[in-house]
Amino acid sequence: MPQQAHNAVVKTIKGLAMDAVQAANSGHPGMPMGAADMATVLWTRFLKFDPKHPEWPDRDRFVLSAGHGSMLLYSLLHLAGFDVTLDDIKSFRQWGSRTPGHPEVGHTPGVETTTGPLGQGFAMGVGMAFAERYLRETFGADLCDHWTYGIVSDGDLMEGISSESASIAGHLKLSRIIYLYDDNSITIDGGTEISFTEDVGARLAAMGWHVQRVDGHDPDAIAKAIANAKETDHPSLICCRTVIGQGSPKYAGTSDVHGKALGAEEVAATKRAIGLDPDAFFAVLPGAREAFTPATSAREAWEARLAAHPDADRFKAFLARDGAAAIAKTAWPAFEAGKGVATRKSSEQCLKAIVQAAPWVIGGSADLAGSNGTKVGAAHFTPDRFGGAGTIDFGVREHAMGAICNGIALHGGAVPYGATFLMFHDYQRPALRLAALMHQQVLYIYTHDSVFLGEDGPTHQPISTLLALRAVPNVRVWRPADALETVAAWKAALLNKTGPTALILTRQNLPTLTAAQAADAGRGGYVVSDCDGTPDVVLMGTGSEVETCVDAQKVLAGKGVAARVVSLPCRELFLEQGEAWVSSVLPAGVPRLSVEAGVTLGWERWVGANGASHGIDTFGYSAPAEVIAEKLGFTGAGIADRALALIGRA
Repeated sequence: MPQQAHNAVVKTIKGLAMDAVQAANSGHPGMPMGAADMATVLWTRFLKFDPKHPEWPDRDRFVLSAGHGSMLLYSLLHLAGFDVTLDDIKSFRQWGSRTPGHPEVGHTPGVETTTGPLGQGFAMGVGMAFAERYLRETFGADLCDHWTYGIVSDGDLMEGISSESASIAGHLKLSRIIYLYDDNSITIDGGTEISFTEDVGARLAAMGWHVQRVDGHDPDAIAKAIANAKETDHPSLICCRTVIGQGSPKYAGTSDVHGKALGAEEVAATKRAIGLDPDAFFAVLPGAREAFTPATSAREAWEARLAAHPDADRFKAFLARDGAAAIAKTAWPAFEAGKGVATRKSSEQCLKAIVQAAPWVIGGSADLAGSNGTKVGAAHFTPDRFGGAGTIDFGVREHAMGAICNGIALHGGAVPYGATFLMFHDYQRPALRLAALMHQQVLYIYTHDSVFLGEDGPTHQPISTLLALRAVPNVRVWRPADALETVAAWKAALLNKTGPTALILTRQNLPTLTAAQAADAGRGGYVVSDCDGTPDVVLMGTGSEVETCVDAQKVLAGKGVAARVVSLPCRELFLEQGEAWVSSVLPAGVPRLSVEAGVTLGWERWVGANGASHGIDTFGYSAPAEVIAEKLGFTGAGIADRALALIGRA
């Protein structure tokens, strides 16, 4: 590319970034200014995209992991011809704007993922590259042949998730990742030397990455490094030495330019210094838009290949990820009423059947496959084997597992699942939150769901984790009471394409309900065992505590008290059924007792003013499960006593 055209793009990006942040009096101008050269080289010389078809499956993916530099991405999208207008840029960070403070997928055309929490984009890019290789080796390069690029920052590389995900990317030799490292040696608090003196390139090289170091303001050196990276069989990191806020006479190279507007005087001075008109705002220099070349002909050629491809229908099925079709094709396991089976085991049987019917459901465990029930018989993904159905060995990397699953879902072509103990959700909470925010269909399998896993003790016994999961908007949390509810949970998860689903599963055996009892399990909340006439009390439970409620119902019946037992395996889906269904299950005016082996916080809205909750508002205990149940009152007799006290019959 001629230097003049390159300079026109770079100067325009810097001007737009300064003007937008100044107009909003909020934002991060320094990163877009410092990274403009590397981004321009990537977008004008290498990136394969079609702005009129931003979701074309064989496009390259670009991840701005350093999401605070969002004006860099918005400027690129505008110049490249995506539906991001100058008016959108002028309304940066404002109510209703399509240019929010950090990039949001589904909100701004051309944004591939939501970034801002540092390190997440790095890891999600690994997931995208994983999905690309999976589809390429399953269907061939005629249908899937693209790259995952990204710009990552010092902050990204400080976060532990980047090390986790870099490690697995290096192990699997995901060679179609190329990350440009904006190595500007500045963080919010000052120079990186105050806290970050490691050799990042050496670290990633030790993990199996191809590492290069270049001047981040030398376009030809950057282009040569990207070309070199495309020839390796390893993921690639290009360390680009840059100056944050380059061009600002007063603030270049300082932390002052990181997270606040430059001020009108410094904006004008910077524009003069880099050759822009200080009196022109939101200006686009001649030739800046023309420097970008959409891959329209490549897209059209790809569409022609797809139309003629013998495996086109199966490829389209992978892209569609049709949950209803998968449910219809799955040979769902049968379970004998009354027989005890742990829900992690019934889940395993469901998952084995699902991956046979829907090979686009892929995933694995964080080194707990046997315990989590994710040994589904599919071959394992290795550096030398990626095509077809498979199991991902995530290793002990819960946080990266969650983010990599996000990247797989965002890429398209597969529905990912990741499994671990429920207690270790704490390690991946940021990734799950982003899955919910991005409305991505990611499946989380959490086993060993309560204090009743027993002797492992309070370090492994989740008490507040269910509350934490339910507190995140747009997450469906299923805690099935038996094998039939587990089947219902899996079916609902396959259909839920607007957000993640968390399946909370037991280690211990639970008796299987009859088909009649569990007929309404798919509605998220229902009457599992009723009484004659109007109940004196409603016992509400989830998971293993539903069995305890049924035992309590029998004890209460012997004392002349009529109790209804309600199972609430998925409170979010239950509420979606509408007021008529909810009130038919939980009649107004009848006292309610919630029973769940976790914190009682959060049950207030369900039990109401005249209800109560039986739970655990402390940490767990190391003891056999039956001893813990007896000591904490999670027995039929114990719950019956609580119910009697609630209704004044103790």
